[in-house]
Amino acid sequence: MSTSKIALLTGGSRGLGKDMALKLAQQGIDVILTYRSQQAEAAAVIAEITALGRRAVALPLNTADVRTFGEFFGQVSTVLAATFGTDQFDFLINNAGTSLTAPIAENTEAQFDEMLNIHFKGVYFLTQKALPLLRNGGRIINISSGTTRVAFAGSSAYASMKGAVEVFTRYLALELGSRGIAANVVAPGAVFGGGAMPDTPEIRAYVAQITALGRVAEPDDIGGLVAFLCTDAARWLNGQRLEATGGMML
Repeated sequence: MSTSKIALLTGGSRGLGKDMALKLAQQGIDVILTYRSQQAEAAAVIAEITALGRRAVALPLNTADVRTFGEFFGQVSTVLAATFGTDQFDFLINNAGTSLTAPIAENTEAQFDEMLNIHFKGVYFLTQKALPLLRNGGRIINISSGTTRVAFAGSSAYASMKGAVEVFTRYLALELGSRGIAANVVAPGAVFGGGAMPDTPEIRAYVAQITALGRVAEPDDIGGLVAFLCTDAARWLNGQRLEATGGMML
């Protein structure tokens, strides 16, 4: 029987998710991470986690396709038994996602639906399907965005879904409190080196200018906060939004 705690992290093959996975491993937490298409990158992350002395498994998952979630959690159950010697995990981290920049006047229904499926519908029903496997006293961490507080032209669809996730998180905190499960949001700002947003010298200069700490964020700035929320020191944080933007547009 496993005595280590286990995190299920979506989108763990690169960028923010990769750093989260490594920071969790450094905290002594084993990791099940998902990837959509970057199998080689996911395997490299698994190798890094193994080198840290933790156990890790990578599973393919399209978080936008709710129809696959039942089969996915069947795989999770198999992995929990075969690799970790248990039937439950401790932490669910909904990180997988992509970005979209499109003005409201030009946004298409297909683009809107993509953001809805990835960033809200997928998160909602993946979390629902995870609940029977999530250990009492566990944690749920949903990744949102600084764009729910500060509006940037072109981010309406993406930010709207992230706003919905923030509301959903408060309801998770309320409804799962009887099981001792805490749910919180981490809201990064513009993170460079994560593969999800445009990265040019001009954009970097603009972001640094509007950030109180005077620089742009890298994935390493975010992963440790997620890992902290999985520690006993964070046990009384619940239903909260923690913005990690370095003080953007204060």
